[in-house]
Amino acid sequence: MQLQFNANKRDGQGTGASRRLRRTGRVPGILYGGGANPQSIDIDHNELFQLLRKEAFYSSVLNVNLDGKVEMCLLRDVQRHPYRPVILHADFQRVDATHKLHQKVPLHFVNADVSPGVKLSGGMVQHVMSDLDVRCLPQDLPAFIEVDLKDMVAGHSMHVSHLVLPAGVEAVLHKGEDPVVATVIVRGGKAEEEVPVVEAAPVAAAPAPAAKKSEKTDKR
Repeated sequence: MQLQFNANKRDGQGTGASRRLRRTGRVPGILYGGGANPQSIDIDHNELFQLLRKEAFYSSVLNVNLDGKVEMCLLRDVQRHPYRPVILHADFQRVDATHKLHQKVPLHFVNADVSPGVKLSGGMVQHVMSDLDVRCLPQDLPAFIEVDLKDMVAGHSMHVSHLVLPAGVEAVLHKGEDPVVATVIVRGGKAEEEVPVVEAAPVAAAPAPAAKKSEKTDKR
């Protein structure tokens, strides 16, 4: 997916300059990496706000039109206002088309409702991972990776090694690691074992104390 946005070079630095820029409806940002010097930029707030509503904007290779020159980049960081719908700052990293890059790509789960574990066993799919760190050339970077759950059965798990990755894309994992992506669990699980109730043996009644015999004194 090709996503493009427009940006201008900016010279003003510091908090005061950024505050003045935001008042004009622009968002300060920076474009760095790729063997070139970092470049301060500013972007139209409304344009950036709408692009940030698209999931692909966070994981796709972007084209930034910087004063008429188009460069490839990735979104690396966004700073937002704590409670207002305002973008405060954005960081972008340049991309070299000839070098592989690392990027987190979202996972899209499909066919959970027709899987045997859900349809036949009444289980529930639990998503253990929501994205995957991948390595590939910029032109091979997918907007998302599809996870097909149609063969999942209750009590079984799907691992990263089971995923069908697009051509040219590989998962970034530690040696010997194969984390769980999703699993099917049966709702409710086994019923708790009943603990047998042991009836207490009846306690024998203590014998009543013997009555004292009154001694009669013979008076003669």
